[in-house]
Amino acid sequence: MKRFNVLTKLVAVLAMVNLIAPRMAYAYLDPGTGSYILQLLLGVFVGAMFAIKIFWKNIKGYFANAFQNRQKDEQSDD
Repeated sequence: MKRFNVLTKLVAVLAMVNLIAPRMAYAYLDPGTGSYILQLLLGVFVGAMFAIKIFWKNIKGYFANAFQNRQKDEQSDD
């Protein structure tokens, strides 16, 4: 009975894979698609740089405190 249950799950997974990833894709990717992907990547990069710029003082303060605490711990061990 357990073997039948495993077989049923295997068939279900294979059927899902067959439906999700067909062998032939009848699609057309025009040059605008590449341009759109490039715009998305550029937007993510610019957004990340903007976020870093806004939170730079917080980031710098966090690392400064982390290194100061590490130095204090090392000095107290001596």
